[in-house]
Amino acid sequence: GMHIEGYHAGRVDFFPLGLSVAILSSFLCGAFLCGMLIDKNQVHFGGKSFYGIALVGNATLLVVSILVPRHQLSACFAAMACGLQNAMCTSHFGAIVRTTHVTGTITDIGSTTGRMAMIFLRKGFRLSNLNVVERAEVAVDARKVLVLLPMWLSYLLGTVFGAYLETVFDIYALLLPAFVTLSVGLVYMFFRQ
Repeated sequence: GMHIEGYHAGRVDFFPLGLSVAILSSFLCGAFLCGMLIDKNQVHFGGKSFYGIALVGNATLLVVSILVPRHQLSACFAAMACGLQNAMCTSHFGAIVRTTHVTGTITDIGSTTGRMAMIFLRKGFRLSNLNVVERAEVAVDARKVLVLLPMWLSYLLGTVFGAYLETVFDIYALLLPAFVTLSVGLVYMFFRQ
């Protein structure tokens, strides 16, 4: 029969759709938890900031994803950890950085470098021809790319390293990112003023 994006003629299976909705909803719940823990779209060191608690929560969600029965429920807890992490960094960086979306980062790198190239193209590729506003725009975009490129390379290396760890340790490979986020969260909680 005809096969189009998961649909087989004469057979209706809603399980893949239900799983996708559950994973997306879990990601949303993680982001929602961040909204409850972290006030506004700015960093508050000390006082009412709960970044440490959010990081410990992230580590906890990753460990729970290892401990629950495999596959569907495990994927939901891991997705919730991703939503929490992504929303934390969005709050920290003011929606400039997406820490769990490779395509968003590549999009940002492409559009930012394209914007810089267009400014230079209009001015004959001469820095001396740029006015004050254009220089400022190029400087801001260059700093943004200096954040995005290492982050994208971290995605790449993390993917390769994570795939290797998964072949060696199976689901327990998630203990490494859980340990890292737990450590950072605890250090933050104990050393903040």
